[in-house]
Amino acid sequence: MKIVMLDALTLGEFNATKFQNLGDFTSYPITNQDEILMRCKDAQIIITNKVILNAETLESLPNLQLICVAATGTNNIDLQAAKRHGIEVKNVAGYSTAAVAQHTLMLALAFLGQLPYYTSYVREGKWTQSNIFCHLGREIRDINQKEWGIIGFGTIGKQVCKLAQAFGTNVSYYSTSGSNTQCEIPHKSLDELLATSDIISIHAPFNEKTHNLIGLTQLKQLKKGAILLNLGRGGIVNEEELAKSLKEQDFYFGADVLEKEPMIPNHPLLDSSIADKILLTPHIAWAHKDTKERLLELVVKNIETFLEK
Repeated sequence: MKIVMLDALTLGEFNATKFQNLGDFTSYPITNQDEILMRCKDAQIIITNKVILNAETLESLPNLQLICVAATGTNNIDLQAAKRHGIEVKNVAGYSTAAVAQHTLMLALAFLGQLPYYTSYVREGKWTQSNIFCHLGREIRDINQKEWGIIGFGTIGKQVCKLAQAFGTNVSYYSTSGSNTQCEIPHKSLDELLATSDIISIHAPFNEKTHNLIGLTQLKQLKKGAILLNLGRGGIVNEEELAKSLKEQDFYFGADVLEKEPMIPNHPLLDSSIADKILLTPHIAWAHKDTKERLLELVVKNIETFLEK
């Protein structure tokens, strides 16, 4: 089997031996759309993270039998076209649940403890100039007994719930699909959840129901000092309206995802006037070392299962 990995750079450093043991393995750091056909014309198996395989491309790859998505989402693959051509598509679900939940807690705790401010205070040498043993320049808050609202109560949302409860928070949730009901955890409308929560974390998929789910109207409902976190998908929070609200209201925003990635130059969230209210990470919540190794092992397993047929 000829196996081609199209965007290895998105997976960082890894041991390619397991893939090489499965067949004739070729890896490319990145692949542009106009390079796919040339690189994959003889491939039976393609491994992709974010490279788009549309209907036109799939129709031009007669040897292709399997697409392995090195991620959970398959929105970059034309699934109907793949089915028409008898091409199997395998993704990796659930591999990053613990990592994304951990990342969510990290952002929340950093805001509650004003970590960026205090570490900068020390790093800049200001503590050495203090007349007292401590510095109380910013108010810090306990997480215990805070109200934590979760938008999207799937696998990751439930794991965040477990961690948040372990810290003593009172958790409620809003189901974006409308079909998720949990007897143990209070369910709230979106408006109620936004208005009553100290911390709100988003773990929903991106679809017609969630596109721009949080805009100016919803942001106006946030409590003073609330923390809003997006660990779901970019596009769920309207970023232009978010930047405007951050200038006018007292709340914080943290995220690992944006609507366009990589981040566009002159993005409204790069405005220096709101920098103290924002914590952004470059879509790395899934990429913890142990998690990434698990992802690659599951991709290998998907190929092994296919070859055993």
